[in-house]
Amino acid sequence: MKPLPGFLLFLSCALWSVSCSKAPTPSIPTESDKSYLFSYFLDNGEDGLHLAWSSDGITWDVLNNGAPFLTPNVGESRLMRDPCVTQGPDGTFHMVWTDSWHSQTIGYASTKDFIHWSEQKTIPVMQRKTDALNCWAPEINYDSELGQFIIFWATTLPGEFTETWFDGQNDNNHRIYYTTTKDFEHFTPTEVFFDPGFNCIDSTILRKDGVYCMFFKDETNYPEPMKNIRLAVANHLSGPYSVLPDEITPKNSWVEGPTAVSIGEYTYLYFDVYMAHHYAALRSKDLVHWEDLSEQLSMPEGIRHGTVFSVAPEVLERLLSFNKTEKQ
Repeated sequence: MKPLPGFLLFLSCALWSVSCSKAPTPSIPTESDKSYLFSYFLDNGEDGLHLAWSSDGITWDVLNNGAPFLTPNVGESRLMRDPCVTQGPDGTFHMVWTDSWHSQTIGYASTKDFIHWSEQKTIPVMQRKTDALNCWAPEINYDSELGQFIIFWATTLPGEFTETWFDGQNDNNHRIYYTTTKDFEHFTPTEVFFDPGFNCIDSTILRKDGVYCMFFKDETNYPEPMKNIRLAVANHLSGPYSVLPDEITPKNSWVEGPTAVSIGEYTYLYFDVYMAHHYAALRSKDLVHWEDLSEQLSMPEGIRHGTVFSVAPEVLERLLSFNKTEKQ
C-alpha cells in the first residue's frame, strides 16, 4: 500500500509537536528489561482470562497450562471477553472486560501478579443512557499528564449519529465513549471519546515517540463493508484524535480487535482475522510501511481478541513458576 503524502506530513508534524514537551511516564519496565504478556479469551468468554507470554513478540506460549487465571462472576451474562490490562504507576495491573453481549456495564478487577485478584465488580458506564445496546471491548490506559485512568469502549445508542444510518436504519452504529477515574470508585460522566464520522469499534491506544496512536476497526457495513484497521493520532491521551488517510489493512478484510506494543524500534500490531479464525501480526518502524509477520506468528490455539502489554521480568518469572507448579 503506497502511503499518501498527507499521511507522512501529518504524522511527522504530530511527532514533532509533542517531542518538545513530552509528559512523564510511570516508572514501570524499561525497554531493556521488558517481557510481554497477551491477555485473551476463548470461545465466548465463559471460562475467563487466559494469558500467553513472549520474549520476541512472535512466539507466544500459554501460561498456567492454558487454564484461566480468573473466572467471571459479575455482569448480566458472566462473560470475560476482550480483557484489557494496563499497569498503574504503583505497579498494580488493572483489567476491564466485556461482561455481556448486551449490557450497560463492563467488568473490572485488579492484581499485582495475575494470581491474586481483587474482588470483581461491574462499572455501570452507560447507566445514564438506558437505551444503550451494548458496551463492547473496553480498554484502559493510564494518563500520566492528568494522573488518572481513562476507560473507553464501543456503544450503540439507537437514536444517535443519524447522519451515518443506512436507509433509515441504525445498524449497530457504534462510537467510542469514555469515563475517567483515579480510584475505581468514582467515575466522571460518560461522554463521546472518538467519533470519526463512521461506525467504529475496538479502539486501542499506544504511545509512540510522544504521539498517542489509536488503532481501531472501521465497522462500516453499508453501503460497502469496510471491516478493516485504521489509525488516528493525538498529542494527548485524552485527544482529540485525527484519522489518518491510509488504511492499515485493506477494505473488506474482516479483521478486528487490534492491539499494539513497541518492541525495540518496531511497533507490533496484532489483530483477529475472525472470519478466517486466526491471528495476524504486522510491524512497522514508521507507522506507514508495514511488514506482514503472520506466517511467522505462533499464537495459542483458539485465541480471541486480546491485549498485548509489557511486564517486568519478575512478574513473568512468577507466572512461569506458577505454571511449573501446576504441571506437577
